[in-house]
Amino acid sequence: MDKPSKQPPPYAITSVDNALRIAAMLQLEGTLSVSEVARRLGVAASTAHRLLSMLVYRDFAVQDEGRAYRVGPVLELAAHSRSATSRLRAAALPHLRRLVDLLDESANLTVRTGDAVRFVASVESGQALRVGNREGMVFPAHRTTAGLLLLAELTPEELATLYDQTRFEDRPGELPDLASLRADLAKVRRNGFALNRERSERGVVAIGVPVHTPDGEVSAGIAVSMPSVRYDKEHLPRLVALLRSVAADIEHDLAT
Repeated sequence: MDKPSKQPPPYAITSVDNALRIAAMLQLEGTLSVSEVARRLGVAASTAHRLLSMLVYRDFAVQDEGRAYRVGPVLELAAHSRSATSRLRAAALPHLRRLVDLLDESANLTVRTGDAVRFVASVESGQALRVGNREGMVFPAHRTTAGLLLLAELTPEELATLYDQTRFEDRPGELPDLASLRADLAKVRRNGFALNRERSERGVVAIGVPVHTPDGEVSAGIAVSMPSVRYDKEHLPRLVALLRSVAADIEHDLAT
């Protein structure tokens, strides 16, 4: 890509950003209390309550009898997938935090829906120069580390259907070169991991491995992301081994 993606707008509106973050949390995780939202956003409980009230007014959230908040009618279409994603996120987060503690680089958990991926969990590095929090963000699958891992699981026919030109008539700039993508995915399958050097955004390198369900299917990808100035290819085998260990721990927790 020619420039970094998903940069905050020059005149960011914090209240709008926080409301959207709450909507993403409700959709991905399920029921949340005012205090939990306040803690996650780093705002006062009164602020969290006002934001949740506006989401209720616009049907993005509803308040249950216990005064907690859950996803509303506008987001209800994702109700079935939300529970599975919530379990996956809950299992992964402690291990992502441990990964960040070990490497001091940012880590993410990502799932795929069609030709897009959503970051469902993100833990930031504590370093001043770091890859920022991506939680709740959506990107084209073929441009992301975990997206490549998840696309690599598709059959040639499934991949061709997913990237049929007719599906991209209203967004032609998002259609990848299929021959090039097939070659990239073949490499991912051979290696068992994905190495993303500035594919998602300039100046960022990411390494990822798949996470399997108890049935053996690939359900998500975990990745560690860092500024390219800190990436050393000599460390790649160690990073991959560590990521595979973390993925195995997540898979174990999902199975128990």
